[in-house]
This record gives sequence, structure tokens and C-alpha cells, in this order.
Amino acid sequence: MVGTAREHDVVVLGATGFVGTLVAEHLALAAPAGARIALAGRSRDRLTRVRALLPAPARAWPLLVADTDDDASLRALAAATRVVVTTVGPYLRSGLPVVEACARAGTHYADLTGEVPFVRRAADTHGEVARATGARLVHACGYDAVPSDLAVLLLHRRVAADDAGTLGHVRLVASARGGVSGGTVASVRGVAELAVRDASVRRLLADPYALSPDRAAEPSTTQPSDAPAPGRTVDGRWVATSPMGSFNTRVVRRSNALQGWAYGRDLRYEEVAATGRGLRGAAAAVGLSVGLPLALAALMVPPTRALLDRALPAAGTGPDAATRRAGWFRMGVHAVTTTGRHYRALAAGHGDPGYAATAVMLGEAALALALDGDRLPDRAGSLTPATGIGDVLVERLRAAGHTYEAAER
Repeated sequence: MVGTAREHDVVVLGATGFVGTLVAEHLALAAPAGARIALAGRSRDRLTRVRALLPAPARAWPLLVADTDDDASLRALAAATRVVVTTVGPYLRSGLPVVEACARAGTHYADLTGEVPFVRRAADTHGEVARATGARLVHACGYDAVPSDLAVLLLHRRVAADDAGTLGHVRLVASARGGVSGGTVASVRGVAELAVRDASVRRLLADPYALSPDRAAEPSTTQPSDAPAPGRTVDGRWVATSPMGSFNTRVVRRSNALQGWAYGRDLRYEEVAATGRGLRGAAAAVGLSVGLPLALAALMVPPTRALLDRALPAAGTGPDAATRRAGWFRMGVHAVTTTGRHYRALAAGHGDPGYAATAVMLGEAALALALDGDRLPDRAGSLTPATGIGDVLVERLRAAGHTYEAAER
């Protein structure tokens, strides 16, 4: 396991990027006195400028030069710290060398990926090494997929405590207000381009158990569609395809399998996005359900992709401070157990979900990995937020002002 002799507790790799700077800002405000944090990136000059703009506790943080194209720099980085938290994406392009360096060094790792092919490759190529060295490689530590993953974990905990069977049908309904960054666009584009070229990637993306640690052992339970037909309502609100549901659902199912299918082998898990009530909500539901696949298709075709590139945010940019402050997310999760009992969970928070709230989630995940080792689940390898950090992350996020709760209805 990671020893205490390392020079740093947490290194933020990609600290000069849009989200990386937000994560560094959260750590400067939230990390306890004595936490040894460093900033890393390709340019010392840019790191110096970013550090000067951070809250006062960060002004003395060390600066480390590292590049995802330079394996030697990544090996040195991983060997010097207990945790690497990376915002350098798209992860399919830049992430695997960082995962490899951490796995080999026995260094804990956390990222913000929403890319199914990346998580699959990272698990397949570096999971065994990480288990041997004791490294926790925790993917999806932002809005995708922390609220989903932890909400279902809490439902499982409550159902088990009540001896109410196991989870059967679970539906998450997401509501949120926020913006989009160039990094998110680049990530979606990268997956879309790969899917066009590689039929195996298209099959992976279509597989509801794409991230399972043991695909052959998965149950034959039919999972809900990632793209429900328009026209559904839940609790009087219209719902539509959730933009990140096809990723988050795979993470939750991986969490179930990594825990020996503790949530239940009958688990049927789905995510939808709430669009509102009345005619306006209905129109938004149709627009989202139809527009999302059309936008993905457009990203796969060079001529339309070039047009979208002119309209979408550029790399390194994102929502302004006012948008980030005004944002919020709220995820209501309804579960029916195998004994017919009904439970409800809520995951909610303030701030733009993909950026302000995500910086809190990733920052707290990094602090948990670095400072709460004796309370973390006894696991190593390629993990999810629920299986790699679990209840400790729930506690930290509650303390940061987010809501995580579960109860019988």
C-alpha cells in the first residue's frame, strides 16, 4: 500500500486546465492544515500563474512539471505522491499513461472520465498491477458518476439494514442547471470518432454490462434502454434520455459486480432526465431525446463536426463564474426491492454540476484517498467511487454541503 514517506499527499495533474484549476481552488479552501498538495502540468510558467490566483493556502504549494506524453515524468510524479488526481483529457487520448504510472508505483488515482472505452481499457491493462501494488484506481469521480454511484450504494445499505431483500428496479431521475466546457465536448467527440472507426467499440458502448469485471458472470437480467422513447412521465414530470446515463449506468453495474452483486442479481438500473411539466416539458423531452442522438451522429461526420466545432466551447474554456454559482443538481432515485418494498434516495448539491460541484466531488475523493486510508473499503485495482471510497466520500460530500440520503417511502 502507499506509504507515508512520499513527498506529497495529493498532486493535481492538469492544474492549469479549466477544471483542474477549480479542483485546486477547492483543495486550497477545504484541505486540512498540513495536507501536502502540489500542482502539476506541462508548463511551469502557467503553473506559477495559476497558483498566484488561488486562495492563500495554495501560494506555497510545490509545482511539478509532467507531461502525459513523457512516461519518465509520469513515473517520477507517481513515485512522489500518495494520490494523483488528474483532469487531463480526453482520457482516451491522454489518460492511460497516467493510470499505468500510478498502478506500477502503488499510487492512488482519481479522474473525471465519462468515457466507457477508457475505463474498460484501464481496467483490462492495469487493474491487475494495481491490485498487486495496492493502488486504488478510482474512475468517474465527478458529476459522472459520483451522485449516481453513491445514491445506489446508500439505497443498498438501507435495504440491507431493513432486511428488505435486494434492489430490483431502480430509476434515477436527474434535474440540473449548468453549462458545458470544451473538455467535455472533446471527450464526447473522441468517443464518437473511435466508435466510427472500430466496430468493437460500438459493441462495447451498446453493452449494458460494458464495465463489468466479469462479463460472463453477469445475470441475464434485461436492462432498461439508455434512450427511452419520448412520452414518458415520472411523478408528473416529462422525462427523456439522460445525456450521461449510458456511462453512469455502467458504473453502477460495475459497482454491483465488484461487491459480488451485493445490490442484487435482479438489479435493473436506469437513468432519465426530467424536463419539466406540461407542454413545455413535453417539448423539451422530445427535443432532448431526438436531439441528443442527432448531435452525436453529427460529431461522427467530418463536415458537420467542423460546423459544430465553431459553435461549441473550445478546449480550455467553460462556464463563467456566475453560471457556475447559479448551477445545481438534484437526483431523485426510486427503488423497488425484491420483496416489493419502496425506497427513495436523494443526491443533490449546489453549483454547476459539471464544474463547481464536480470540483468538490473530485477534490474530496482525492482527500479521502490520501488521508482516510484506514476507513476506506479494503480494495485495490480498477474501482468506482462506491467501491473505492464509498461511505467515506458520502460523509465528506455531506460535510461540503451536498445532500445524500436514503429512506423507505
